[in-house]
Amino acid sequence: MAGRLPWSVPAVLGVIGGILLALGLPWGAAVLVAAAALALLDARPLLLVVALLGGGAGWLSAHTVLSRPEPLTPWLGAQVTLKGEWDGQFLTLAEPRARLAVSPKPTQGPGKMEVAGRLVDPQGRRTPGGFDQAAWLRAQGGLFVPTPGAVLVGARVKAHQPQGGLRGWFRQGLSAGLSERQAALMQAVELGDRSDISQEDFAPGYAVRDAFARAGLAHLMALSGQNVALITGVLVWLLIRAGAAPAWRYGLPAALLLPYLLLLVQPSPSITRAVIMGAAVLLALALGRGRPDPLGLIALAALACLLLFPLWLLDVGFQLSFLAVLALTQTPRVAERLPARWPHALRLAISATVLAELGTLPVVAGTFGQLPLVGLPANLVAGVIMAALVPLGFLAGLLGPLAAPLNMVGGLLASALLAVAETFGRAPVLTWGAIGAAGVVAYATALGAGWLWLLGRVRARAALGTLLAGLLLTALPGWLRPAREVVFLDVGQGDSTLIRLPGLTMLIDAGGSVGSDYDVGGRTVVPALRALGVRKLDVLVATHADTDHIEGVPAVLRALPVGELWVGHRKKGDPVLDAVLAEAQAQGVPVREVRRGDHVQAAGVTLTVLWPPGPSWQEEDNENSVALTLDSRGWRAAFLGDLAQAGEAQAGPGNLDLLKAAHHGSRHSSGEALLSQATPADTVISVGRNTYGHPHPDVLARLTQAGSRVWRTDQVGTIRWPVP
Repeated sequence: MAGRLPWSVPAVLGVIGGILLALGLPWGAAVLVAAAALALLDARPLLLVVALLGGGAGWLSAHTVLSRPEPLTPWLGAQVTLKGEWDGQFLTLAEPRARLAVSPKPTQGPGKMEVAGRLVDPQGRRTPGGFDQAAWLRAQGGLFVPTPGAVLVGARVKAHQPQGGLRGWFRQGLSAGLSERQAALMQAVELGDRSDISQEDFAPGYAVRDAFARAGLAHLMALSGQNVALITGVLVWLLIRAGAAPAWRYGLPAALLLPYLLLLVQPSPSITRAVIMGAAVLLALALGRGRPDPLGLIALAALACLLLFPLWLLDVGFQLSFLAVLALTQTPRVAERLPARWPHALRLAISATVLAELGTLPVVAGTFGQLPLVGLPANLVAGVIMAALVPLGFLAGLLGPLAAPLNMVGGLLASALLAVAETFGRAPVLTWGAIGAAGVVAYATALGAGWLWLLGRVRARAALGTLLAGLLLTALPGWLRPAREVVFLDVGQGDSTLIRLPGLTMLIDAGGSVGSDYDVGGRTVVPALRALGVRKLDVLVATHADTDHIEGVPAVLRALPVGELWVGHRKKGDPVLDAVLAEAQAQGVPVREVRRGDHVQAAGVTLTVLWPPGPSWQEEDNENSVALTLDSRGWRAAFLGDLAQAGEAQAGPGNLDLLKAAHHGSRHSSGEALLSQATPADTVISVGRNTYGHPHPDVLARLTQAGSRVWRTDQVGTIRWPVP
């Protein structure tokens, strides 16, 4: 092995180790040791120096980004009006020099924008499998790019001027003569701008982006090596046809890649990696040096990316991009294992698709909670369309408003790609929970066995046995010690409570967002359930017809198998409840109208309905809430929906160990009559940012007087409570 290791490999390992140490993660030292060990094994002392220098450079780069002050800090909490450049993702201000996120995201396209709202700190991960906004924003900053450190919430666009210049011209070409959905897809495919496609639905509850993800085609809407390869490939072919010398044939496309990255598309992990690798390959060919070593080239691209954007290391896009391209280096070996009678192009396409999926499996499964089962056929079909669509769309962008005739063909290709995503996106997916350290070790071991099989070092039987053993060992803990807990999901100003018991999984409500189009059920509750390893629900309870409790229920019904839907008052003509009942009917889920005394038992636990008594109903929806108690081995908890004080007292939950406070801590709930009867040791309040004054000071005072400890989701996020 001596002298065979590319210098960029220990260098990038050193950089990774330095970044991890700057982040306060001590196992970064292990990465530095690995870099040093590789250098010593290669018998080149100079590589050891390179590895150590890489470690110092990585630490310095990350420390510089992390220690940079946030210029908008003095205005946090204030109502402000800001003017800047909106790029579809962030608003960039000239003075002070800063970038920030905007919520809700403006529907207007990129350009100059004036927007008003309130500046707040970004939120961390509030639910299992949830989006860590603070970490994601922190990862978007670089040495020369400001880190978005604030969020403008309640945003209202006051003025907007569409983007001009090259990007504005290019966008006009991508939309000329196309429908809104086709144009939105083209902007995602050619520019990586998914803001418009995110607003498109194939059908109610069936978003275009979700269809691409379920079909295993989400990567098509993230600029990557495919875009660079197709565009430069066409340009190289044209230059060859024109008789250009090798220096021009490869040098000109290489020279155009940097302007393509900086002037047309925006730097992101996948496209930056692709541009660096593409430019290196083209320059090597132009100079007659042949193709660079794949591993060294990948390490060089990672080195450049991480020195400029050190916190990309924790970005999912960076991880997916580099894991996929590392896996693709084994494509020829896998293709050789496929039947020789198959066409060579087909063997390569199958091998590349399978390897990319296997290489990114732990990140995809752990981050998105699901694995597509139809990724191979979907990508084979979509790949043929993309081979024509990407270069044709790029040419349309260059033509600007004159591209309408060309887009007659481009529109057909875009529609074909959308049809592929819509069709394959309806296929089942394999749900997955959070992946821990044991899962990563099992995956790495199985991957190592597969690689040794490719090298001919072990037999297929041994590799398959290693895989099965890893699956068994990672599944054993859940089988041997199934969950017994109540999980109060942080869904903002709303309610969603999960009860997990051996033999019974119940979800009480699924949140909602009053006055907003944010899908709490699909974007918050479903990912949390998947991260917790919940693959089905025995019972889903819709407590009453309030948006903040049941608007998310249809998304849950679509995402997971549900045994029964429990409702109390089957109110007629309520649009939110009607949507719930319609989805239950569409999914074939039986609806049960529960009354006081109804109960279900599992694993020594009894869940009993306290309210409503029926058959008469109150005018206020809150007073018709389904309320339940949970009894387990002398331990008792109550979940009271939005009942007011009179309803709480009539329901009579008895003595409690844990109270789920009604109505988010409203002053009209958690009354003295209830608290004197229940004397709960602990009380959970599900609440978020609101203008209702929840939780009310009077309620907090009553709970304190009753000697009950208070736990609030707006302060601590999701709360997991063990059931004895």
